[in-house]
Amino acid sequence: MTGTPANSASPERVSAEQAVAAGKDFGELAASARGVFWTAYDPADAATRLWQWRSGSAARCLTPDGFSVRGRVYEYGGGSFCLAEDAVVFANEKDQRLYRQPVEGEAAPVALTQAGLRYGDLRYRDGLVLAVEEDSGTHRIVSIALADGARTVLVEGADFYASPCLRADGARLAWIEWQRPHQPWTATRLRSSERDASGAWLPAHTLAGDDIEDALQQPQFDAHGTLYCLSDRGGFWQPWREQGDALQALPAASADHAAAPWQLGARNWIALDDGSSLATWTDEGWGVLGHRAADGALHTLAPEYSRFRNLAADDEHFYCLAASPTCPAAVLAIRRDDYRIEVLADVSPMMPVERIPVPERLRFASGDAESHAYFYAPPSIESRQAPPPVVVFIHGGPTSACYPVFDPRIPYWTQRGFAVVNLNYRGSTGYGRAYRQALHESWGVVDVDDACNVVAHLAAQQRIDPARAFIRGSSAGGYTTLCALAFRDVFRGGASLYGVSDPLTLGQHTHKFEADYLDWLIGDAVADAERYRARTPLLHADQIRVPVAFFQGELDAVVTPDQTRSMVSALQANGIATEAHYYADERHGFRKAVNQAHALQAEYAFYCGVLGQTPL
Repeated sequence: MTGTPANSASPERVSAEQAVAAGKDFGELAASARGVFWTAYDPADAATRLWQWRSGSAARCLTPDGFSVRGRVYEYGGGSFCLAEDAVVFANEKDQRLYRQPVEGEAAPVALTQAGLRYGDLRYRDGLVLAVEEDSGTHRIVSIALADGARTVLVEGADFYASPCLRADGARLAWIEWQRPHQPWTATRLRSSERDASGAWLPAHTLAGDDIEDALQQPQFDAHGTLYCLSDRGGFWQPWREQGDALQALPAASADHAAAPWQLGARNWIALDDGSSLATWTDEGWGVLGHRAADGALHTLAPEYSRFRNLAADDEHFYCLAASPTCPAAVLAIRRDDYRIEVLADVSPMMPVERIPVPERLRFASGDAESHAYFYAPPSIESRQAPPPVVVFIHGGPTSACYPVFDPRIPYWTQRGFAVVNLNYRGSTGYGRAYRQALHESWGVVDVDDACNVVAHLAAQQRIDPARAFIRGSSAGGYTTLCALAFRDVFRGGASLYGVSDPLTLGQHTHKFEADYLDWLIGDAVADAERYRARTPLLHADQIRVPVAFFQGELDAVVTPDQTRSMVSALQANGIATEAHYYADERHGFRKAVNQAHALQAEYAFYCGVLGQTPL
C-alpha cells in the first residue's frame, strides 16, 4: 500500500488471486500532533495494521508481527484505536484486549485490559481511554486509565451504546444509546451527564430521541463546548447542534451525511476550531466531500473521488479515507489553505485505468416506487451479437449499501463476459430515511422486487440477456438471493455467501445486536408466524428449480453454519444441483486471501457450468 500509480503491465484478465490482492483496504483514520494514523487490512494474511504519516517523512507501519488492530464489539467492531499524547491504544484482534503502544521507538505493545472483554469506539482524553465495553452480551461505557489500566464504569443499563465523547474540560460526557428491539438506524437517544463539584457524574438526561423516532449518531463537542450530532429527523442524516433544550438544524445538503452505523467509530461530519465544518454526504449514492467555511461558503473537495470516510483535521490539513471508480482505497491529505490533495497511501487496482469498468447510475421503476443500482457493462459490448449474461450483486445488511468505487470482483466478472448490477434496493442506506424504512416488515419482498425489476429494466433495453441472469449475495443478501430463487422465476441460478435461509431460526441463535432486527424486517415471530413461513426459503426449497452454490464460514456467529447446511440438504433432497464450500477458519465475511480467491473462482465456474460453458 503505497502512493505509487497502478501497475500498467496487467494481464489480459484479472485472476481471482489478483482481484483478492486488490481488495486491500483502509479501515479507520485519526489525526493528532504526531501525525495522521490509519489502519490497513491485507487479505494476504488477514491482518489489520496501524500506519503513521508525518509531514516530511514516509508512512511507516507501527503494528508488530503477531498483532492485528480489530475489535469485535457487536461482532462488526469499529473504533478500534485512539491516539494519546505519545502512544496509541488499540484493540487486538486475537484476544480483544486493549494494548498501549508508544508511537516512537520499538517498544512492544503492553496490555491495558484483561482477556474476556471486548472494546470499541475508543476515544482518548486527559489520561483516560473511553470505550464501549462488551461483556457476554452486556454493554456499558467505561474509562480506562492509560497509566495503570484502572477501569471505571461511566454509564450502564441500556442495551447498546456508541460514541462516548468528553467535552474539552472533561466535565461533560455525551453518548448514543438504544434499547431493544431498535437498531441504531431506526431509533436511538442522545444522552449526556455532567460532573458535580466533587467530580462525580450526575444522573444522565436525554437530549433527543424520546419524543420521536430519531436515529442519532456521531455526537461530538467542538473546542468551545457546543454539542453536535447527526440526526435523520429531517429525512436525512444531517448535522444538528444543541440549542438550549433542543436540537437545531445546521446548513447542510438534503442528503445522508452518514451510512447506517453497522460499525462503531464513524466520523462523517466534524466541527472545526475556526467555526467551519468538514462533511461528506451522498448524492443519490455518490459521495461528496465539502468544507463549509465559517461564513457559510461551501467548497467541494476532491471531486474525482466518490466515497469518503473517517474525516479528521489538524492545523494544516483535512484527512480522510477515499475511493473512486478507479481507486479501491486511498488516504488523502488536503491542504486547508488551497485544497491541494496529497495521496499519502493508496491501493493499486492492479490494472490499467482504461480497462476498469465504469459504474453507470441506474434509477428504475419497481412497483410504485423507484430503486437504485450501478450497472457495469462487459468490454466491447457494442460488438456482441447477443446481450451478455448478468450477475446481480445483493449487498448485506440489509440496511447497508454498495458504492460506486472500484471493486476488484467486478472486472473479474466483466472481463469474462458478464454484465454486473450492484443493487441498492429499497432499504439501503444513502438515500434518506424513507428509502431506508421502505424495508420495514417487507424484507424478502421489496428487495426481491427490486432485484427482479432491474433485470426487466435492462432486458427491455437489450443490455443484458434475461435468460442468463444470476443473483448472488452475502449475509442478508444471501437471504434476498434465496427468496428470489424460491419465489420468482427470473434467475438461472445463484450463490448464497453465508446467507440466511431460515429467518426465524436466525432470530433465535444470532448475536444480541441483531436478535430483534427480524421483528422490524418481517414482524413478530408469534403474531406474524404465517408471514415468516411465507418468506422462509428453507420451507419453500421445493420451489427452487435452478442450481445454487453456497459458501460458508464455520466460525460464523452471525449467520450460523446450520443455516447453510439445512438449505443445502433440502435442495439436494429435491434433486437440485448444488455446491457447498465450507471454510473452517472464516467468520462472517471471508478475510483470508486464499479463501476469497477460492470462493470467487468456484462461483464463476459454477455459473459457467450452468450455462454449459468452459471457464476462461
